[in-house]
Amino acid sequence: MVDLESEVPPLPPRYRFRDLLLGDQGWQNDDRVQVEFYMNENTFKERLKLFFIKNQRSSLRIRLFNFSLKLLSCLLYIIRVLLENPSQGDEWSHIIWVNRSVPLWGLQVLVALISLFETILLGYLSYKGNIWEQILRIPFILEIINAVPFIISIFWPSLRNLFVPVFLNCWLAKHALENMINDLHRAIQRTQSAMFNQVLILISTLLCLIFTCICGIQHLERIGKKLNLFDSLYFCIVTFSTVGFGDVTPETWSSKLFVVIMICVALVVLPIQDYYVVILCPTEMDVQVRRVLQIPMWSQRVIYLQGSALKDQDLLRAKMDDAEACFILSSRCEVDRTSSDHQTILRAWAVKDFAPKCPLYVQILKPENKFHIKFADHVVCEEEFKYAMLALNCICPATSTLITLLVHTSRGQEGQQSPEQWQKTYGRCSGNEVYHITLEESTFFAEYEGKSFTYASFHAHKKYGVCLIGVRREDNKNILLNPGPRYIMNATDICFYINITKEENSAFKNEDQQKKSNVPRSFYHGPSRLPVHSIIASMGTVAIDLQDTSCRSASGPTLSLPTEGIKEIRRPSIAPVLEVADTSSIQTCDLLSDQSEDETTPDEKMSSNLEYAKGYPPYSPYIGSSPTFCHLLHEKVPFCCLRLDKSCQHNYYEDAKAYGFKNKLIIVAAETAGNGLYNFIVPLRAYYRPKKELNPIVLLLDNPPDMHFLDAICWFPMVYYMVGSIDNLDDLLRCGVTFAANMVVVDKESTMSAEEDYMADAKTIVNVQTLFRLFSSLSIITELTHPANMRFMQFRAKDCYSLALSKLEKKERERGSNLAFMFRLPFAAGRVFSISMLDTLLYQSFVKDYMISITRLLLGLDTTPGSGFLCSMKITEDDLWIRTYARLYQKLCSATGDVPIGIYRTESQKLTTSESREITSQSQISISMEEWEDTKDCKEHGHHRGNHRNSTSSDQSDHPLLRRKSLQWARRLSRKGPKHSGKTAEKITQQRLNLYRRSERQELAELVKNRMKHLGLSTVGYDEMNDHQSTLSYILINPSPDTRLELNDVVYLIRPDPLAYLPNSDPSRKHSITTAAQDSREETQL
Repeated sequence: MVDLESEVPPLPPRYRFRDLLLGDQGWQNDDRVQVEFYMNENTFKERLKLFFIKNQRSSLRIRLFNFSLKLLSCLLYIIRVLLENPSQGDEWSHIIWVNRSVPLWGLQVLVALISLFETILLGYLSYKGNIWEQILRIPFILEIINAVPFIISIFWPSLRNLFVPVFLNCWLAKHALENMINDLHRAIQRTQSAMFNQVLILISTLLCLIFTCICGIQHLERIGKKLNLFDSLYFCIVTFSTVGFGDVTPETWSSKLFVVIMICVALVVLPIQDYYVVILCPTEMDVQVRRVLQIPMWSQRVIYLQGSALKDQDLLRAKMDDAEACFILSSRCEVDRTSSDHQTILRAWAVKDFAPKCPLYVQILKPENKFHIKFADHVVCEEEFKYAMLALNCICPATSTLITLLVHTSRGQEGQQSPEQWQKTYGRCSGNEVYHITLEESTFFAEYEGKSFTYASFHAHKKYGVCLIGVRREDNKNILLNPGPRYIMNATDICFYINITKEENSAFKNEDQQKKSNVPRSFYHGPSRLPVHSIIASMGTVAIDLQDTSCRSASGPTLSLPTEGIKEIRRPSIAPVLEVADTSSIQTCDLLSDQSEDETTPDEKMSSNLEYAKGYPPYSPYIGSSPTFCHLLHEKVPFCCLRLDKSCQHNYYEDAKAYGFKNKLIIVAAETAGNGLYNFIVPLRAYYRPKKELNPIVLLLDNPPDMHFLDAICWFPMVYYMVGSIDNLDDLLRCGVTFAANMVVVDKESTMSAEEDYMADAKTIVNVQTLFRLFSSLSIITELTHPANMRFMQFRAKDCYSLALSKLEKKERERGSNLAFMFRLPFAAGRVFSISMLDTLLYQSFVKDYMISITRLLLGLDTTPGSGFLCSMKITEDDLWIRTYARLYQKLCSATGDVPIGIYRTESQKLTTSESREITSQSQISISMEEWEDTKDCKEHGHHRGNHRNSTSSDQSDHPLLRRKSLQWARRLSRKGPKHSGKTAEKITQQRLNLYRRSERQELAELVKNRMKHLGLSTVGYDEMNDHQSTLSYILINPSPDTRLELNDVVYLIRPDPLAYLPNSDPSRKHSITTAAQDSREETQL
């Protein structure tokens, strides 16, 4: 009997018969290709590369052996010259042929064989696609000249006495010495003096010049004066020292020409040292830069010049006219950031005037100064990116961490040696970056020419595990993120995708190779696997394709299940992704007519339409802001109504609670209302955010805003400001911190400069720690100046888990990771952000000129027609039927055209036994002692109230049993305390300590409640919680298709532009939306 299970590939146990016949044919003919990144490091070639190149110690031994081999070849040449008896005559044959004994020839042949084999092996291991780059290297050419003649003489004995310039191996020895110095530094992890390395290289260069000149003169004078090695040495020293006695001079024209050439080479080679990076700074080198430049690896690549970019002499010294790129960085630690921008602008103008063809990469701080440097090739405005990233953090959690991981370079090896699974998964997915390739040249996407974008994105992810996020036409400079299912891929399109590495560095294992290697091809990792005949036999009905026909919201979509009536007899299914878009099957959400209007009563709908409109903001606070389609008011709000805590003639509200907002607040604590703060409001009021999900925005400012800023924000709905500080508890309570969804704390400009650099964040960190202690349920997003200070966020001195993460960070830093801080829980959860993390974005644009454009599109800073936007959806219990990330990908692409790019996952944090016992004892003691105090108060035992004055629990009178048990426990504790043993006494001492800690937390809670009562605010919204965080959150960028979905996962989506689906025949609709706003457009002032 034939074994069916061995012939039929396994399928998921819940697979439907309808899917076998109609849709999802990929499960039948699964053509998924295994992609092995970084050229398959388990191959024999990669193992050799690990031994010869990557491993520091083995590489050091190989280079030491190579250095010794070159010195041996030079020594053999000297022995051959000393043993040779020069013949008389002036024939040129004496130059071509020499006398070489057979043993000496044998040794030189052996050395040549070993050298050539090593050179070819290292060239093969370092080959990266361009063979001419390996062949035309000077070390390779010298190896061929010195080794190939000896190898040929093995098969042609008459060439054994052919002259070979073996003395040129001294230059190969010098090259091996330079590499050996760097490997020695990496192996022993010691910082040697940069001056010592430079002197050593200079001396070795001089010795190579002298040795080459000695051997060359001696050989060419075989037909002249018959100079020996000592006479040649004497002549070279006299000549190079410019003494020139004249007693020894070359006679033949060939030796004279050789001397001229060597003198010219000495004048050129000795003074020159190539540098890859030149730092031009007006101040002297500080201690930190000096410490970096002491590392030999950087001392040979970086040179520091003190000078000004406004002086042509200094630009000439830096060779600015020959530079491949010029990066102009601003001083972000200046108190006056506007003055710092002005200096940056002048430097950019000076460089553009001196070297017009040099590409400029400029970093600017204030957005209002950006239009002065429009001529620059790439510009990064810090405040634009910062505020847009902080705003998206409030609606798409951890967007700042997502962008930071995407712009950093990593191989995904961080955390792979950690015992915790979440760190391994998080570290591996952090290696994903954005790459580009032309479609017709790509293995990933070439087969999808003529098909829709969503079809190409889904099938490329299913087959290769890459995430196609955008395209660009050959004749268009604009990048389109997820242009939607109606976009047809062309052969000349440039595809932008997220992957561990670029396609050129990937190896592919097709189906035939997998069959030969006997690897079971099953991509479903469920708890059980059933063959096809078992699945068909177990099915009693054919499932019908059920699709979600309702329009989903922009920020919180849901994937609907069948109705209750048919849930028991039908399983939900997923429609296939069509090759070419079908207009009837695309469920486009017309966000211009908000779905929330359909869910309201007619009266509410009419009032809603009168209150909001959609259009472009009529007033921009600065020149150069990208116009964004937003939710706007029909008429601008009077300035007096923008003040949250002050009543006026239009309303009588004096605190956030009185407004009765339906959604929770988003509070921004900043020092001043700069123009960059405008970019915080715009993404939160974009037209694709449903009206019912708009959160009120409260700006808590230390200084009152100016009129120009109020003119810009008065058109946006539910945007208010309040003058106050996070240092003041009353200001926090008035602005509604007790019922806020997010609290964004922006680093203050006045504290960015400090005597000690890393102390610039001290005030912000302490204030946030106070907020964390007072309002432990509040989601706080903080901006810091220095990323190293994020370890102090939500600091707990005795938290064992934080200490373990600190050790992990140190290990990753020792391994050379660029993302050593990524495992800190506040950063992984998106609770902390530093703008200095985006310095890499400017440097990445040198290699990937599209990174700034893609980042601006993701953050909503730019809106290109037809380009999608970043949003998120949450996985609920009704969505768990999808099971895997690949099925979710298919569901989104087939239903609405969304492209998922990652998952934000929250897990329960595993506590140690001691920590869990401590938390349990704290909670038990707090409940028992509070109830005991309340009972004693009722019985008028007032003489013991002083011992428990911090207890505030008075709302547990509905639990008499708990009250009686607590009283009995407390009495036993007081009566039998002295009779306990030492172990029990120690336990009581620990319980008293826990009681003291609990009392401290209750003291803070009592303080907040008393201030709320004093201000006339209700204490209902204040949530007193345990400050122990039992969850951790992290991001999975482009996870594998087999990744299982979990409850409360937040999926990052790139959603197509809804405006792209509007019919072209109805342009009046777009025009009518913006009519009211355009009529009142005011002129922007500088």
